[in-house]
Order: sequence, then C-alpha cells, then structure tokens
Amino acid sequence: MDWEFIAKYTPEFINAGILTLKIGGIGIILSIIVGILGSWILYENFKFFKQIVIGYVELSRNTPLLVQLFFLYFGLPKVGLRLSPELCGIIGLTFLGGSYMIETFRSALETIDKIQKESALSLGMTNWQTMRYVILPQSFVISLPGLTANIIFMLKETSVFSAISLMDMMFVTKDLIGLYYKTEESLFMLVVGYLIILLPLSLLGVWLERKLKYVGYSN
Repeated sequence: MDWEFIAKYTPEFINAGILTLKIGGIGIILSIIVGILGSWILYENFKFFKQIVIGYVELSRNTPLLVQLFFLYFGLPKVGLRLSPELCGIIGLTFLGGSYMIETFRSALETIDKIQKESALSLGMTNWQTMRYVILPQSFVISLPGLTANIIFMLKETSVFSAISLMDMMFVTKDLIGLYYKTEESLFMLVVGYLIILLPLSLLGVWLERKLKYVGYSN
C-alpha cells in the first residue's frame, strides 16, 4: 500500500465527498418532502392524485437511477433542455428517493389505528391538528428505520453520478486508477470515504430511534 499516494490525493477525495454530501443532502431533503406529500395523498385517499402518485412510484422504483440520469443529461438536450450535471444529479436522486420515501411513510401511517384519528376529531381537533399532534409523531418514529435505510441507500446511489461527469468519489477513484494504476490505494480511499459518510448516519438513526422511544413518542 502506497501511503504517500494516499496522503497526496486524500484532499481530492475530501472535495469529492463534500460534493457527494451536497448533492445527496439536497436530494434527500427534497425526496423527504415528496415522500410526505405522496404518502399523505395515499393516506387520505385522494382518488385522482392517488393514481398519479401510484404511477410515479411504480415508474421510479422500476427504473435504475443511472437510466434516469442518462435521460436527464443526454436525453433532454435533444429537445433543447440542457441541465448541469449537479442539477441532473439532484433531480434524479429526488425522483428515485421520493418513491422510496412515499412507501416508507405510507407504511408508517397505515400502522396508526384509525380510532386515534376518530378520537382526535371527536375531541374537536381539526384534520391538520390531528395529523400534526397525533398521527405524525407516532408515524415518524415508526418510519425511522426505513427512513435511515433510504438515506443511506440514496447516498450510496450517488456512486453512479460519475457517469454524467460529476466529480464525486467514484469519479476520482476511476480517474486515479486510469492515470496511475493505483487500484488498491484508490479503492481503499473510496471505501474509507463512504464509511466516514455512512457509518455516522447509521449510528445516528439507531440512537435517535431509541431516544424517541425512550421519551414516549412510540410504543
């Protein structure tokens, strides 16, 4: 193992990791918003919008992120719409992640007994108050393991961004291997980079789940 090579090119991996976190973070936040809205539509059974959400989920979950990125980056310019690689990455990650978030939040909402909603409404609470104070706190804790898994999954999926010339950690790895044939060293930095990003998120999810259960937000 050439440690001098690793030390020399570690700053490039740090910059690539920052880019990964930036695009991944924006995509995750947007996908959570999409997931909340989509799961709410399914939960409230708005018939017209429900069919749109179901169609979106099926389309998103049954097409690879790489294909979606190729469509955005190489396909849209054919019709006169050219997007930057960063924007393509954010849109693609949001499109993919939103469908997984919808299913995660929907499953959590469906575990809440309908009697709780009916009881809250009978006490004079509005639909919004019922959702905010009764349904969402419980469903959030229930969805936390799935939410954490989705976030980690989405960050790992950013590894395909190199296909549209985004200089993420995978791009830097392939670049270094192609230029210097330092395969072991480059892959070592790639693994360590993803481990530094993903392991704290996994541990945070476990800690937060236990903490919320302890303070009484879940059974």
